[in-house]
Amino acid sequence: MEKPVNIFEEGKVVLIDKPYEWTSFDVVRKIRYLTKTKKVGHAGTLDPLATGLLIICTGKFTKKINEYMAQQKVYTGTITLGATTPTYDLESIPENFKPYEAINAEMLQAAAMAFTGEILQTPPIHSAIKKEGQRAYELARKGIDIKLDARPVTISSFEITTVDLPHVHFKVACSTGTYIRSLANDFGEKLGCGAYLSSLCRTRIGNFLLDDAQSIEQFETFAKDIRKDN
Repeated sequence: MEKPVNIFEEGKVVLIDKPYEWTSFDVVRKIRYLTKTKKVGHAGTLDPLATGLLIICTGKFTKKINEYMAQQKVYTGTITLGATTPTYDLESIPENFKPYEAINAEMLQAAAMAFTGEILQTPPIHSAIKKEGQRAYELARKGIDIKLDARPVTISSFEITTVDLPHVHFKVACSTGTYIRSLANDFGEKLGCGAYLSSLCRTRIGNFLLDDAQSIEQFETFAKDIRKDN
């Protein structure tokens, strides 16, 4: 009797809505287990506190990962004014509190425009970028003072959608390699009151949409049904 074909080993693109507090590798590991497939990878990391679209490639389709990673990404989220955090998001505790009450809509729009187009952006020191052979966040956690080089990124659009101070809700379309955490931190610096990223959701990568993604639970049911059919 022939061994059943594992369609995931043959190659599939799976769109997952990454759960809050899961790492991107947590999702890869779960998909690897559910599909019984060794070759599984993702096309672009989402931080643990971010949710939204994660492209998972299995089997022969892992060769497409770099192609998908290079595509434009769209995010929605919330920037909180009036403080900063070492990680630029809520993985660390807000500090350096400053008044934000004088910030108005015109100032927010002007700050957003300042970061639209081709810009130089410095990644967070609490990131997975390698510095002298080690992950930057590993060095930062040890208290080692590190400096990361600024890199060119493109912010195609930076739209302020609603404002409920100190919370500023936004939508950003950007190139690969853009750190929305850094954008939030730089946005607050531009306004003079400090800011950090308090929520983030990736809604699109290229032509792939979050609306077409499955939850982990939905994919688990799907994978079980595929195994039954085989």
